[in-house]
Amino acid sequence: MKTKEDIINNWLPRYTGSALNEIGKYILLTNFNKYLELFAKWNNVEIKGLDKPMPSATANDITMINFNMGSANAATIMDLLSAIRPKACLFLGKCGGLKKKNKLGDLILPIAAIRGEGTSNDYFPEIVPALPAFNLQKAISTTIRNTGRDYWTGTVYTTNRRVWEHDEKFKKLLRKTRSMAIDLETATIFIVGFANEIPTGALLLVSDQPMISSGIKTDESDKKVNEKYVEDHLRIGIESLKQLINKGETVKHLYFDYDIEN
Repeated sequence: MKTKEDIINNWLPRYTGSALNEIGKYILLTNFNKYLELFAKWNNVEIKGLDKPMPSATANDITMINFNMGSANAATIMDLLSAIRPKACLFLGKCGGLKKKNKLGDLILPIAAIRGEGTSNDYFPEIVPALPAFNLQKAISTTIRNTGRDYWTGTVYTTNRRVWEHDEKFKKLLRKTRSMAIDLETATIFIVGFANEIPTGALLLVSDQPMISSGIKTDESDKKVNEKYVEDHLRIGIESLKQLINKGETVKHLYFDYDIEN
């Protein structure tokens, strides 16, 4: 295998357990088995690749993939998805709320992400902003409001550090950024999606309040979030992609040009 195309055409099935022609043109990304299991159950479809790094399930031209946690995995799946050139890719992730007004179960629709993870630097210089596709975020916004819910919008800080809640110096940095939330993947997904000409978006679920000691995620608190909020989060993601499919709308709104010298 000498070219990127050779590699991704071979590796996407190898990582997901799904053949290229079995993967839908609309992608839902998750970090958690719970989301994938619900998606498969609701659509009465098989989860493929349970013995693979990134298992998947497909129904009605939508494929959900559990790519697991972290920016390196996020970059990997976005590179591999370029093998099928998805029409839209939506990340349903959990995040830590950084504002006092954030409550568990709140939805955050990021308008941008801060590239604190480092992985995205292998794709574009640090000065390039990590942005979602506007029309995809608009579709999500419409779906949320149609359900009678509301959401926060703002910037999410993406980091490679999973254990930082004890670090007051890092918390001070987060306060200076005025970010709404913190996670491990959003900026990477936006940037690597941009590099691969894949329109990307994200809808984040506040699962903890890590700026205060009593708000740090525990096994018990995470179970409560899963029980109360995950189903709505997933339904909104599915309906947002269905909205694009049914209307035949495109979410690719940027001109991609890699020849920076001209």
